[in-house]
Amino acid sequence: MDKFRMIFQFLQSNQESFMNGICGIMALASAQIYVAFDFKCPCIPGYNLAYGMGILFVPPLVLFLLGFVMNNNISMLAEEWKRPTGKRQKDPAVLRYMFCSMAQRAMIAPAVWISVTLLDGECFVCAFCTSVPIEKLGNDSYTGLSEKALRRILAQIPCTEIYIGQELIAREVAIRYLRCISQAIGWTFVLLMTLLAFLVRSLRPCFTQAAFLKSKYWSHYIDIERKLFDETCTEHAKSFAKVCIHQFFEGMNKDLSMGHSHFPEKAPSEAGEEKEKLLGIMDQRTMNKLLKNWHKCKPPLCLNQEVQQNGWVGDLIHAHVPKREYAAYYSKV
Repeated sequence: MDKFRMIFQFLQSNQESFMNGICGIMALASAQIYVAFDFKCPCIPGYNLAYGMGILFVPPLVLFLLGFVMNNNISMLAEEWKRPTGKRQKDPAVLRYMFCSMAQRAMIAPAVWISVTLLDGECFVCAFCTSVPIEKLGNDSYTGLSEKALRRILAQIPCTEIYIGQELIAREVAIRYLRCISQAIGWTFVLLMTLLAFLVRSLRPCFTQAAFLKSKYWSHYIDIERKLFDETCTEHAKSFAKVCIHQFFEGMNKDLSMGHSHFPEKAPSEAGEEKEKLLGIMDQRTMNKLLKNWHKCKPPLCLNQEVQQNGWVGDLIHAHVPKREYAAYYSKV
């Protein structure tokens, strides 16, 4: 269990590396899924194109959405986008930076699927087998067929067992022609994706360095602030539960000792320490008010202001703030 806890803490502290690893695993998984996929072309005019294009574009769309679903920052982006403005303005540049960062990682697996599919060529052959130029690759002397009959024969090219058009055009010639085009498109797609990734990752910060650093900083701030708030709420809930349990047992002890001569024992000192961790939030109504105000009116990003001037703490009811005592020492020297 300690090893798993250490691994989990490492992944939490290195979230960017973790997400890069997840994207790499999804990319490898997409390639393995395509290899294991049982591709069966219908070999029917009108259905070949729909089936081939569906295999080419529908799984990448699913993988793209899965890339967003598996990213922990998608909920943070939605929360930051939909929250009320309150005392803190929303920066569209930060939201765009967060969305673009997630989209770049989510596009890796779909790009791998499309590349593997085009380089393999089987899907392209199924989709465009009816578009083979007969006048260039086929038998010109084979005439007397209607357009509908010709398309029906050409649609059978991906299916070896039912193809009957060897006299019209050799099946190997048509497949080699279509696969050559598919691989050319596939390598062009790989080249374009590589150039696009290079431009986005390398050249964009050079032209907008100040804006890039600002967006990156506040994106990290939003992520860290949310994590610290969740940790603080967890610690507060733990302390709140401990105090409630201590008070319950103390009350039961008093009820049970009403008929006895001895006095009830004092509560352990841990209860006082847990009360200090509650930060003055001692009841459910106040805690609900605090959580509601955190969502509606987050404090401004200006640390030299007093907490009471933020406008949202003053709405809390019965919030007890511990008093501070000061001691002054004077020297006669």
